[in-house]
Amino acid sequence: MKEYFPGITKIAYEGPDSRNPLAFKHYNADEEVAGKTMAEHLRFAVCYWHTFKGLGGDPFGPGTILREYNNAGSEMEIAEQTLLAAFEFFSKLGVGFWCFHDRDIAPEADTLAETNKRLDHIVKLAKDFQDSHGMKLLWGTTNAFSHRRFMAGAATNPSPAVFAYAASQVKKAMEITHELGGGGYVFWGGREGYDTLLNTDLKRELDHLGRFMNMAVEYKKEIGFGGQLYIEPKPREPTKHQYDFDAGNCHAFLQKHGLAGDFKLNIEANHATLAGHTFLHELEYCIANGILGSVDANRGDLLLGWDTDQFPTDIRETTLAMHAILRGGGFTTGGLNFDAKVRRQSIDPVDLFHAHIGAMDAFARGLKNAARMIEDGFFEAHVAERYAGWDKGIGAEVEAGKAGFKELETYTLKHGEPELHSGRQEMLENVLNQYV
Repeated sequence: MKEYFPGITKIAYEGPDSRNPLAFKHYNADEEVAGKTMAEHLRFAVCYWHTFKGLGGDPFGPGTILREYNNAGSEMEIAEQTLLAAFEFFSKLGVGFWCFHDRDIAPEADTLAETNKRLDHIVKLAKDFQDSHGMKLLWGTTNAFSHRRFMAGAATNPSPAVFAYAASQVKKAMEITHELGGGGYVFWGGREGYDTLLNTDLKRELDHLGRFMNMAVEYKKEIGFGGQLYIEPKPREPTKHQYDFDAGNCHAFLQKHGLAGDFKLNIEANHATLAGHTFLHELEYCIANGILGSVDANRGDLLLGWDTDQFPTDIRETTLAMHAILRGGGFTTGGLNFDAKVRRQSIDPVDLFHAHIGAMDAFARGLKNAARMIEDGFFEAHVAERYAGWDKGIGAEVEAGKAGFKELETYTLKHGEPELHSGRQEMLENVLNQYV
């Protein structure tokens, strides 16, 4: 069988003293941390779209990257070659999971029926490759945003015919995700939003989106798909305002449409920053509300205004992320999917390995740092002390629903001006640096 990454053997763990750029310095899949192996905690996945279909294009120019598997033959021959290359990469990198959009793995044909035949062919190959390579599908999804038919959205499109096409596409994508044993299915509303309210019935579009998601839940049950359904929040890009703007926005939507028990969120670091939040904020919001499902692990460039999808290398950020995820109980069906792409100038196949190795090491260090933080208990103890007033007296009565405005006024008249306490932010940031 042809090799698309010749000369590269399976990436091994060589430890922090290694100077081999094609070796892990910190990610040791079998090493136990906080009661589980690193592989079990981190559940790394490679995304098909950026890693194998991304060719270095950006808003100001077409792709710069040439890939042997993506450069010769018919559309379906290229799809088959790309799948071969992908599983060779998964195996050599040593990850256990992958993710895809339907249109990543099989090109769209002239009709939906022919497109579905193409998908069936590729999925049969993918199923065989999963078995032979010991791989699992973390989640599947559909691309209902690139084709011109979706220029005004998919589930929120003014046209019921486009709505129907999107539903048909999602139906098939859910079926193939189920067939491949996927752990989940993600909805990312790439154009579910508006450019101007002058031509938009906002309430109607949101109601249509709610109905669409309820139909997805109904069909999931009909086909016996046991995976978790996710919504991935994303603001602004490409529409002026997207309905899945951030975690709080998505949570409110799910509650309004009776979907809170059926969906969790797939949080992306770069989307968080585009929404004006930190990655940690979005994770903590989800954990506080029991809706964290999976993570698209990347980062953005804060000096640029679009979704740059860079590989994560900031140890402080990975430490804070893993600290939150561990305290939230860790991943179940989800994991860390590298929704990231090599830079426009990183044109060699080996650069894909360098990018993923660095990101996996960054999260491995974050995991170990977070485990030490939790074991030491310093931050948890500080937070508990800061909120100790709520564990007794008037604080406990408020939380128990036993005190109202009258009782609080009586308390304040008796005790007078509250005593204030320092938040100790600078000290806490200094302590964090001791772990990083």
